[in-house]
Amino acid sequence: MIFQCKNCGGNVIYSPEKKGMYCPYCDSMGSEQRKDTQGDIHICPNCGGEVPVEEYTSAVRCPYCDNYIILNERVEGENTPDLVIPFQYSRDMVKKLMREKFAKSIFAPTDFLSEARLNTMEGNYVPFWLYDYQVNCQYRGEGRKVRVWTNGETEYTETSVYDIYRDMDIGFEKIPADASVRMPDEVMDLMEPYRYDQLQPFRPEFLSGFQGEKYNMPAEQIEGRAKGKMEEDANQLLRSTITGYGSVINQSQSIRVGEQKVSYGLLPVWVYSYQYKKQDYPFYINGQTAKIVGKVPVSTAKVWVYGATLWAVLTAMLTMLYAILVLW
Repeated sequence: MIFQCKNCGGNVIYSPEKKGMYCPYCDSMGSEQRKDTQGDIHICPNCGGEVPVEEYTSAVRCPYCDNYIILNERVEGENTPDLVIPFQYSRDMVKKLMREKFAKSIFAPTDFLSEARLNTMEGNYVPFWLYDYQVNCQYRGEGRKVRVWTNGETEYTETSVYDIYRDMDIGFEKIPADASVRMPDEVMDLMEPYRYDQLQPFRPEFLSGFQGEKYNMPAEQIEGRAKGKMEEDANQLLRSTITGYGSVINQSQSIRVGEQKVSYGLLPVWVYSYQYKKQDYPFYINGQTAKIVGKVPVSTAKVWVYGATLWAVLTAMLTMLYAILVLW
């Protein structure tokens, strides 16, 4: 499907700044008309150009006419996402944030934050499975408190031993695990936390203006990652209630999962792929919170220039100091 403007026929996209569907050609809002497409998904229905559609692509930009195409069969039926967090940051907003964050990276390559480079950044809706758990946590241990005091010349030690027992019911909502093969799991974990109060029922309009994927793996395949996060948080919550003891001996602990639920959601990520001296330096930006994850490349030429300049300045200062001392 394509969303066309009923006023000018241009491609209407979702605007994070305007919080709605916007036509960048005639500057109108809410003028979108859905046009369902049929035929070869690799052919742009607008210009006839060849579109780079991969196995899990659900939304893509035509490289010839720049129209954003949403593949009906990959966002409908059993592939329909339950939830989505729309992009809150546009490309221009992220470019500004990148320049502010890395303004002091004096050894970065000259074109690292150039307009041409940053314009290659693409917004991606990454598929996630979101897990809800109701769990019961039980803990048993032995706590000890030691009190020492002196009476006259005699030192006394009192050791109090306590049975510790905890029985807690904890509810976890929307524990995320990305279902995209091409997105690194460790980076997607660093994208957290998202603000899940901004989750909305899915509408294909949100994909217009961005790239998108359908889930690559079923929920059962990656649930272990979500359960690992849940168990870690449950342990921390449990241990936070055990305080005031000099020492604690763990005796038994269990986490039992009761009611559980899984939802299919799309979460926004900007991806800036920068290449320097044949090495890739990818940057990932949370499209809702603007959290940035990435490593800035270092220009060896700039390091040498900086070192040479510093050496020249120091040499000049030492020469002047020597001349002053001789004259004095």
